[in-house]
Amino acid sequence: MDETTHHHHHGHSHGGASNGSTLAPVRGVTYTCPMHSEIVRDAPGACPICGMALEPRGAQAAEEGNPELASMTRRFWVSLVLSIPVLALAMAGDIPGLRLGALPWAAAFPWIEFVLATPVVLWGGWPFFVKGWRSVMTWNLNMFTLIGLGVGVAYIYSTVAQLAPQLFPPAFRDPATGRVGVYFEAAAVIVTLVLLGQMLELRARSSTNSSIRALLGMAPKLARRLAADGGEADVPLDEVQVGDRLRVRPGEKVPVDGVVLEGASSVDESMITGEPMPAEKGVGDKVVGATVNGSGTLVIEARRVGADTLLAQIVQMVSDASRSRAPIQRLADIAAAYFVPIVVAVAVLTFVIWAVFGPAPAMAYAVINAVAVLIIACPCALGLATPMSIMVASGKGATVGVLFKNAEAIETLRKVDTLVVDKTGTLTEGKPRLQDVVPTQGFLSDGVLHLAASLERGSEHPLAAAIVQGAQARGIALDKVEDFQAVSGKGVSGRIAGRRVLLGNAALLSDNGIDTASLAAPAEAQRAQGRTAMFLALDGQAAGLVAVADPVKATTPEAIRELHAEGLRIVMLTGDNETTARAVAGSLGIDDVVAGVLPDQKAQHVKRLQAEGRFVAMAGDGINDAPALAQAQVGIAMGTGTDVAMESAGVTLVKGDLRGIVRARRLSRATLANIRQNLFFAFVYNSLGVPVAAGILYPFFGILLSPVIAAAAMSFSSVSVVANALRLRRARI
Repeated sequence: MDETTHHHHHGHSHGGASNGSTLAPVRGVTYTCPMHSEIVRDAPGACPICGMALEPRGAQAAEEGNPELASMTRRFWVSLVLSIPVLALAMAGDIPGLRLGALPWAAAFPWIEFVLATPVVLWGGWPFFVKGWRSVMTWNLNMFTLIGLGVGVAYIYSTVAQLAPQLFPPAFRDPATGRVGVYFEAAAVIVTLVLLGQMLELRARSSTNSSIRALLGMAPKLARRLAADGGEADVPLDEVQVGDRLRVRPGEKVPVDGVVLEGASSVDESMITGEPMPAEKGVGDKVVGATVNGSGTLVIEARRVGADTLLAQIVQMVSDASRSRAPIQRLADIAAAYFVPIVVAVAVLTFVIWAVFGPAPAMAYAVINAVAVLIIACPCALGLATPMSIMVASGKGATVGVLFKNAEAIETLRKVDTLVVDKTGTLTEGKPRLQDVVPTQGFLSDGVLHLAASLERGSEHPLAAAIVQGAQARGIALDKVEDFQAVSGKGVSGRIAGRRVLLGNAALLSDNGIDTASLAAPAEAQRAQGRTAMFLALDGQAAGLVAVADPVKATTPEAIRELHAEGLRIVMLTGDNETTARAVAGSLGIDDVVAGVLPDQKAQHVKRLQAEGRFVAMAGDGINDAPALAQAQVGIAMGTGTDVAMESAGVTLVKGDLRGIVRARRLSRATLANIRQNLFFAFVYNSLGVPVAAGILYPFFGILLSPVIAAAAMSFSSVSVVANALRLRRARI
């Protein structure tokens, strides 16, 4: 192996850093176990804890060959072809009416079985023995410990019985014929059935990631780049740089995240937001990579490329979430830890009881029932129960614009009873607009707006932009400002054409000794309509007010209705004045309002609700809400459709629409129901299967469970768990 590969450390290779080595596995891909996320390897293989096949971490767009699946499939078909005659011969010897035992060549049957079963057990079952041996050496007992033990016992016992029957005492012999029974068909068929189970399970596991692959497959392969001299050329997507100008023709996919420089069109963003209505885009609007352009042509400037695009971040988030561990998994983990030793103990006990009390040939019954116990008790269904559902759920969420940071968020969301929402940007559009201008006696409204907008042109405040845009819409020219000053939390001041202008709240004016009595009534009237009033003073005298409002999102009223139907109590937090806040809350039917909250107090209010014993989700736009999002049991970041890597939030809604919370909750409920079904099935199946295999029904009904049936049942149980998890893809949310 060459030098470059030795420095390839675990986990830090997401970006796709090439190793420069021809021997190294797929570049930058690490492999991890779906049940034990702490296991990370550079190459495909088996998990040292549970023996399951490792999966590539991060996501592959192409359905690349799964080496483990290919190997299991090959082993399965060869084993199947060899096992059928073994089973047929074994059964033929048992059919009473045929009296085949009397035929001269009947003695050859066991030899043929031996010859055919040996490659099945030693080659077909080789991976199980390797994994089983490794599990014993590292004392991480798992399903392969049991399979290896069961198959090994049946095969070695039969081989010795075939090659050296004289070693066995009478307790092992059939009283009628004096022969020692062989169980080659059990060993061969068990291996074949376990291979079948592994094959089906690996196939199904690869389809749990199909939603990530579908997302990845949406990215276009080429982008049309405009050169400085006006020429155009198609370039591969990974050559696009930030700042490149790209043309997006009608019907094409937007190549990367960017901003429209020229043109207008409607863009279908449903693949990211789950919303069917296309979004209108014009100059200055943001577009997202992989969304589909409508009938217009756009020229965009690339702002985020490669791993920074929204799509890449979504895929990364889904991939991480699908591999995180849900709290409910601890139950299964504890069970699995004690499980294998208990099963081995039960098998030994079964052997002893049959050897002592069983009918003749007692030892033969003892061996075969002990093997049946080992095989049927494989805990793979138990281990798969949670991770499979989580994988499917996190992928499904992404297709409807709901991104879970981890499995814990999926699990806890359904318990939420109180939703705290930040007003600006969550309930409202987050883009304030100028609504009204009210001058005092002796002033004109255009004059008031002219002064206010001129003063605000230098300000960073979101309300400032609304005033400036409002003035431009009315065609009012702006003047330049001297000695501009912003007073934090109060407003701004400056000089325009030599006259002193103040714009801000009542506190700013009274600090400067200006009487605001004339504005008190009109200001209150504006607030009652849910608007924010800002006072203007000219040369020490109140001149008027400008009223700005942030319109409520069109989807908000419906979202609030749906959330109430889910039984949630909704609390609105806002920095707005009490009257304004109550006006907005009243029109939407929100249960509780906390007004006048400074950004750094939000987390305290969440804490207060938690202290009342409420299970709180906080929805905010993620910028100044980070501490509150982190404090809540579930933080919900309202993505604006361009940035999703919200560290503090457990759930991110790609389109900042509260209806997404309803979807997310339904998905959370469906997923937990699914996990519970899986766990119930796995537990019940094992607790019923083991005693039957041990022969508990034999004294009463003469029923024995052959190891072959046990193997079929075991494979069926893990496949059925995966199949049940895949049902989640069709859940209505």
